[in-house]
Amino acid sequence: MKKVLLSMAVLALCLASCKKETKTETETDVTAKTDSVTPAEEVAPEKPMDSVAMQEAWKKYATPGSGQKMMADEVGTWNCEMTFWMEPNGKPEKSTSVAEIKMVLGGRYQEATYKGTMMGQPFEGKSTMAYNNANNEITSTFIDNMGTGMMVSTGTYDEATKAINLRGEMVDCTTGKKRPYREAYTMVDANTRTMEMFDTKDGKEYKSMEIVMKRK
Repeated sequence: MKKVLLSMAVLALCLASCKKETKTETETDVTAKTDSVTPAEEVAPEKPMDSVAMQEAWKKYATPGSGQKMMADEVGTWNCEMTFWMEPNGKPEKSTSVAEIKMVLGGRYQEATYKGTMMGQPFEGKSTMAYNNANNEITSTFIDNMGTGMMVSTGTYDEATKAINLRGEMVDCTTGKKRPYREAYTMVDANTRTMEMFDTKDGKEYKSMEIVMKRK
């Protein structure tokens, strides 16, 4: 019996010793890994901006400028001739609407309201557009009474072509999945605008909508 107890005691001491050695090795590994971190991997803190510079940056960001003027040129009432294609090379469907465009919040954002018919049903829609002075990016949103989702797209304004080019994603109501789309809004002349929308089906882009706008 004494031999059994002695053997058990020796076994317990061996286990305790092993645990201690494992812990020591683990701590050593952690220390080694910690010590191996070089200063180059550390993220340098941003330099604080003085109050005068902060005020100037905010003033530039909040004050309407050339981007907002570009959007303000759209203010007015527009007759819209709309053409839709439900699928590539499909039969076109036509509708009409009237758009009322105005600037809101001190001339900082554009808001448009559309009323007309679509597929034989009364149609109402509303869009907002923002030109971000901080990064020159345009953001556009659109909602209507033909669904319950919101379309959000971002892009830029090309002064050379007088066009706003946007990209975004929409939810396909038949699958519940998102798919990409693209918009090209062109300022043809002072009283004419065109908007082309390109949808994606089976991985291929096709023209799904065209709107010709004439100012009243």
